[in-house]
Amino acid sequence: MSRKKVVVMGFMGTCPIAGVIWQHVHYLVGLQQLGHEVYYIEDSARLPYNPVTFDTNEDLTYAGHVLETLGSRYGFAGRWSLCPRYLPDFEEHTLGLPLKRVRQLYVEADAILNVCGAQEFNEDLLKSERILYVESDPGVEQIKIDKGTQDTIDYLGKHHSLFTFGENIGTPEFPVPLHGVKWLPTRQPVATELWYQPEAPKPEALFCTIANWSTSGKKDIEWRGETYLWSKSLEFLKFSAAPVAAGEDFEIATDIKDGPTREKFLSQRWRLVLPHDLSSDYDSYVRYIQASKGEFTVAKDQYVRLKTGWFSDRTACYLAAGRPAITQETGFTRIYGGNGGLFAFTTLEEIAEAVREINLDYRKHSRLAYELACEVFEARKVVASMLERAGV
Repeated sequence: MSRKKVVVMGFMGTCPIAGVIWQHVHYLVGLQQLGHEVYYIEDSARLPYNPVTFDTNEDLTYAGHVLETLGSRYGFAGRWSLCPRYLPDFEEHTLGLPLKRVRQLYVEADAILNVCGAQEFNEDLLKSERILYVESDPGVEQIKIDKGTQDTIDYLGKHHSLFTFGENIGTPEFPVPLHGVKWLPTRQPVATELWYQPEAPKPEALFCTIANWSTSGKKDIEWRGETYLWSKSLEFLKFSAAPVAAGEDFEIATDIKDGPTREKFLSQRWRLVLPHDLSSDYDSYVRYIQASKGEFTVAKDQYVRLKTGWFSDRTACYLAAGRPAITQETGFTRIYGGNGGLFAFTTLEEIAEAVREINLDYRKHSRLAYELACEVFEARKVVASMLERAGV
């Protein structure tokens, strides 16, 4: 592939929590590994969030520091910009590359990746005809199209290509009609060398995960008389007895504020830790995953009942660290998994069996987890495939 000029757009500066940061960094690293000239731009009216103070306001100081640090560390120093369109004089307050250069990049770029579909359009960006939509939350947009939501149809129509983590979209597994809209399957890229931990976990290490508990309602959607939920919390509740079934403690880094719910989990061999330090420090996030025995997690109701084939970007990082994963079935096993290292479940019995298999030969399943990450999620493979299929 010849050297291209590629812009990645997203929200890791204005929402610099660890999971979001790693979602974006892997695209930047993978594209650079392919030899492309890569830029990162946030050009948005979204107010910045500070994960240390839990505050959202117009101050760009923290966001600018995050992008400057990440740029120096991951190879895009001097090739990033943060444009605060919520300010009337946003051009004067743009950090990193000036807005004049950003406008040039919109015209020059061979491809612009709209990661998580988080970038709103403006007259400058609309000068590009090579914007690639990257959907990380499949199901909602497809339902909106089926319901004739014009804003969604217009927004998606401004993109050159539409990619989705819902790898079953467009197959008989996925029940929502597409109305002629072409969705290209993709998955979260992971730079495996940033995660791999060859050392075995300590004997006291647990199956664990990191989750945002209070998300219900944000992207819940009704379709054909049923409500499809975006929150994971109800799925965790369905499988709260998983540690008891498996015969060992599990851990979840999340903030469950409801007392009875906390007690329910604690009584069923869950260890609960607050996620705030992991969320605000992307290095601690990596170390937490590397120190684990593996991941046990669930998927959002929407992904499960719509059989989207979605797979978690965080779970892919566990695999890249050489940590086996036990995760709720969304239909992804139609495409990969099933040979060890990664286990899908629909019942408590399947969870217990997965734990038993991993414990019987942990070294084997650690190796298979890492090999699967390299085969399926390796960053340079994923982004190369995207660019090729988009005709870049």
